[in-house]
Amino acid sequence: MHEVDRVIQRRLASEVVLVEQVARYIIEAGGKRMRPALLLLCSQALDESLAGAEKTPAEMAELAAIIEFIHTATLLHDDVVDDSGLRRSRQTANAVFGNAPSILVGDFLYSRAFQMMVEIGSMPVMAVLAEATNIIAEGEVLQLMNCQNPEVDEARYLQVIRYKTAKLFEAAASLPAVFHGHPPEIVEAFAAYGRHLGTAFQLTDDLLDYAGSEDDLGKRLGDDLREGKPTLPLIYLLQKGEEADRALVRRAIEEPEQADLAAVIQRVQSTGALDYTRAAAEREASLGEQALEPVRPSVYLTSLLDLLRFVVSRRS
Repeated sequence: MHEVDRVIQRRLASEVVLVEQVARYIIEAGGKRMRPALLLLCSQALDESLAGAEKTPAEMAELAAIIEFIHTATLLHDDVVDDSGLRRSRQTANAVFGNAPSILVGDFLYSRAFQMMVEIGSMPVMAVLAEATNIIAEGEVLQLMNCQNPEVDEARYLQVIRYKTAKLFEAAASLPAVFHGHPPEIVEAFAAYGRHLGTAFQLTDDLLDYAGSEDDLGKRLGDDLREGKPTLPLIYLLQKGEEADRALVRRAIEEPEQADLAAVIQRVQSTGALDYTRAAAEREASLGEQALEPVRPSVYLTSLLDLLRFVVSRRS
């Protein structure tokens, strides 16, 4: 990860001062770096000869940095679309620098990522990352279409997760196998693991939006509802709740500015909505574990399995 950070710092360089300021502001905001770490773990799970190696192969560090740049670009754009003012307990880039710089620097990070892909010179790698970037954009639009729509069902909600969040996890997990030319069944094993990990991660995020601690999360509880997003806890209440619960949630999704957030959060917390969402996340984690069955045992495989348990038990 130190090597990845060095790549990130070097690749952020720009003669345009504001580009570098905005990019560094969000990159250095203290995120988990989960996606690049995932890529490195999958690379080492594929090649036990790397066990104990002090230096990350240069191509893997570059790929991990590309993944982080794409992720950071999506955050910059997301915060503008959602009009967010707080992320990871500090002001978002759009709150500090404005919407226009945030959008344009997000574009810079996307284009820098593609410059780096070209330098790596692997068409299969470029195909994976180009598809992932395109699908993430489709997921963003799908989520926008779902806002303030109480008719969104669980299948539609999961489609947004798989496009918007899980697709980049899938790319990060499968890229080492793609780059090194492993058989299709191994590529798919890691891709499936990434999909299920990313889905479990987002389901847990949506659960924590109603059950977490604001200090731990670094944002306010109920932010998804404030944006009119029908996530799984709300979808559960719309489908399984009593008539009064359904009416409360429907009004809150349709008119989030007028929503009784405290009442909705109370109903989510006092019904089976959170247990249902947690069980869905745990099912995804179990499927992720099954996906790695073809991978030979190693300390890196153990860490990948531990990561599944982490994403469903985390508090922030």
